[in-house]
Amino acid sequence: MLRDQHNKIHSDTKEKDKLADITEILGLLEEKGKSKDWILAELKRHRVKLNTPTPNSAEILKSCPQGIVSHLLRVLKSDEFEDFEEIRTLTKTYHWFYTDIVASARPDITTKEQAHKIIALNGLIEKTETFKQRNPDATIIFPTGDGVYIGFADSPEKPLQLATQLHRSIYKYNTLRKDQDRLKIRTGIHTGPVYIFHDLNGKDNVWGDGIITARRVMDLGGPMHVLASKKIADDIRKLSPEYKRMMHKIGDYSIKHGEQLQIYNIYGDGFGNKNMPRIGKIQQLTVSEQDQQSKTTFEFSKIDVILEITNPKTMMTHHTWIWNIKNITESPKEHIFYYIGGDTPKDFSKLNVKVTDERRNKLKIVSLNVNKPYEKEFLVKLNKPLKLNQKGRSLKLEYDWDEPDRNFVYKLSSECKKFTFLLTLPNDVELKNLRVLRVDPETGYKTHATPSANIKYLKKRTEMRWQATNLHAYDAYRFEW
Repeated sequence: MLRDQHNKIHSDTKEKDKLADITEILGLLEEKGKSKDWILAELKRHRVKLNTPTPNSAEILKSCPQGIVSHLLRVLKSDEFEDFEEIRTLTKTYHWFYTDIVASARPDITTKEQAHKIIALNGLIEKTETFKQRNPDATIIFPTGDGVYIGFADSPEKPLQLATQLHRSIYKYNTLRKDQDRLKIRTGIHTGPVYIFHDLNGKDNVWGDGIITARRVMDLGGPMHVLASKKIADDIRKLSPEYKRMMHKIGDYSIKHGEQLQIYNIYGDGFGNKNMPRIGKIQQLTVSEQDQQSKTTFEFSKIDVILEITNPKTMMTHHTWIWNIKNITESPKEHIFYYIGGDTPKDFSKLNVKVTDERRNKLKIVSLNVNKPYEKEFLVKLNKPLKLNQKGRSLKLEYDWDEPDRNFVYKLSSECKKFTFLLTLPNDVELKNLRVLRVDPETGYKTHATPSANIKYLKKRTEMRWQATNLHAYDAYRFEW
């Protein structure tokens, strides 16, 4: 009899301990934002089966063995064994608008001025009709510091409408301000899914293809570009003739990790930038050009690229490219291909293009393959074929084109043993943002190039010189001043 009483007391004690643990667990569940689903997931992970479905957390815990209850309490009390939040199993698809301010962290403007531009951008977005009339239950908004990304769940038209309305507002805003104070943005739009999870503030955050690709599309753009992925563009273009007219297919572009996207440039009256983005473009080659690029046919012993600012008001620039070139194939070469681009629309006839050889003989341009406003491609015939390993051959290309953006990008077509870039400008032109950047030809990402450029201040002009050796085919460099 004493034994039975002892067992009953022991059993009552264990039951009280279990109920105390359950009470503490219920408090911790509420404190840490966990629910009955977390308990069920833990039981499933430990292969604990419930005899009958139970309606609430307390009943579930009462039906569990004491060992499992103790384990759940240890997990909830210990940071070391804390289980992180499970990502929701299903993604949600949004139509994304992603924008940021171009050159928001320029060193020549103060932090206060930079912050004022961010405030202005937010204010102009808030005043657009699309933003004011948005459905809060179908819209998510995430600031990024100098920009914002917004997801619309209800219509793929919303990102496009927001972009066009915002651009027209920025145009009016900029007309009353000096160039340094003007607001310039770039925008990418895309449709895609994301996972939703809690951030460190306990608020919803997102991650997934939708937001990643929208950012990649935006990164391809320059000032006032509105770019769209094929995925969202195909949906929008079918909705109205107006949408179809404003969307311009510009081809395949390379983004991070070697992926490719087909991009549309969106522009019209009062919005967008009709210039094609320069970085990331994948050139579509003819069969003969593909065959030519399948193997290296030329080698440069030396390249000199010389830019001389001749009109500071328009940044008119005289460009000179000097190639010391060698044919490294057995087949003699009779033609040389050139590609040039600029910041302002120009007809080829206005560029004063001239090509000469080492004897100063003017060479004939035999075909103008591309004469777009911002890019030209042409073929030049040599007076004498360039033979295998022939030394002493030199070509000089000269042309005039404005550089109002105050930068120049050069991409090497073949190996180069020595490369020199020289910029000369009048003393009354101030160097604003002097740097040399190496541009990844696949992703468009830029890093500071080495060595640094040298600056020389002369009596009537300033010279910026950069030299490097043993550069590779398709290396690209961006020179800013």
